[in-house]
Amino acid sequence: MKHQDLTFKIIGCAMEVHRYLGNGFQEVIYQRALAMELEAQGIDFIREFEMMIFYKERPVGKRRVDFFIENSVMLEIKATKQLEDAHLAQGKNYLEAYNLEIGLLINFGAMSLEYKRLHNNRCTN
Repeated sequence: MKHQDLTFKIIGCAMEVHRYLGNGFQEVIYQRALAMELEAQGIDFIREFEMMIFYKERPVGKRRVDFFIENSVMLEIKATKQLEDAHLAQGKNYLEAYNLEIGLLINFGAMSLEYKRLHNNRCTN
């Protein structure tokens, strides 16, 4: 799997944050804590990374992904009771819009940390 080592490290950071904070906080709390943990582990990232969305090669707007990690992995986080199909669709849409191959969707809101590895088969990079 492409970027397997990096995605395992990211998930490990998320597990540490969830182990320490538990569930029940707002998404922004987990986002801040995860940024601290990624930094402590020496993982390069951009938080709230804004990218242009294109439709037929014409810009139609901008969206922000929670984290863009080491110029290769998109990470979207949630703080809900459980991940839903709409969350997965959002993650996959981001991958396609940003032309990235690999992404993660992580949910801190459940009793146990939930995570999904996302793959973009349409990636041209």
